[in-house]
Amino acid sequence: MPRNTRSAFPYKLFVAVSLTTRTRYFVIASLLLLLIGVGTGLVAYYVGLPLRVFQSSVPQELRYVPADASLVAYANVHDVMSSQLRQRVRRVIPIPENGQRQFQNETGINIETDIDRIVACLGRQGSPGGAGSARGANGNNVGPQSGLVLARGRFDTVKIEALMRDHGAAVEEYKGKRVIAHPAPAPPTGEGFALAFMEPGLAAIGGTLMVRTAIDLMTGGSNVTSNAELMSQIRLLADGNAWAVGRFDDLRANAKLPEQIASQIPPITWFSLSSRIDTGIRGTLRADTRDAEAATNLRDVVRGFVALAKLQAGNKPELQAVVQSLALGGSDKTVTLSFSVPGEVFDAIGAAARPPGR
Repeated sequence: MPRNTRSAFPYKLFVAVSLTTRTRYFVIASLLLLLIGVGTGLVAYYVGLPLRVFQSSVPQELRYVPADASLVAYANVHDVMSSQLRQRVRRVIPIPENGQRQFQNETGINIETDIDRIVACLGRQGSPGGAGSARGANGNNVGPQSGLVLARGRFDTVKIEALMRDHGAAVEEYKGKRVIAHPAPAPPTGEGFALAFMEPGLAAIGGTLMVRTAIDLMTGGSNVTSNAELMSQIRLLADGNAWAVGRFDDLRANAKLPEQIASQIPPITWFSLSSRIDTGIRGTLRADTRDAEAATNLRDVVRGFVALAKLQAGNKPELQAVVQSLALGGSDKTVTLSFSVPGEVFDAIGAAARPPGR
């Protein structure tokens, strides 16, 4: 058993992305979509956010992501939206798409048909090396954080600008780029929401300061590709068609968790998720800890969690395939947990959620 018997797993991490109410769901869902393993397909369908099979090469959109981003996620959209799993989920679990429709009404972008792939990040507000720069005593990024989604696809820029103007947005020039921005709401809600076209077929959507940061990186400054430590993590994930990687201690430092919760979280430095969605979901969760002892403790906790899951699934045939696929691994300071969720599980979920007689 782990030395710290108070450790709790799994745990929840809440990251606040400061955007207006009517647009906040898009950035948050884009980030969370890539962090949740078993629920990836369901969340994708819920927000109507398409995914596509990844290329093995590093996505070009990373050059617009600041070097000190706490979280980077990538999704390539078309194949997953047309996958057997997505069609199965649509068939057995009817979920309203009001959020997608509202986003289209206010921006002119149809998430399902207009977007091919996305890069999402969470970072500090402000330009690289600018006033937003701040580091804590342990070297962690601290200060306000905001989300940015870089969407590659086909956009009617004139229609989008006109529609956003009709919904209260204003157009401003920033370093030669037209930034369509909603005004910032009253404190403490946070910064405003903006959209800018970085190049033909590439839209930057997110907090106003983060969009300006992306524009700054077009002419210089350090982007995430210069962060060797983060890029080494990203290159491990190229085989998935949905992945995310983040600096866990940065996110924890900015989450402002109560001490009684923060003290229970294992000393993790990096976390990542790589998943492939086709007929089902296959993926691997990975955590890098500060030392080998912490990895051993975390591995013991996860082993107990897996044993409990297998016990609970004993009388649920539809879940047995999932828990039997759980495989714990890793060495030294790394802990991994691989999983596989067959498409039939979603049939069982749909049947359980369906009212009697339907």
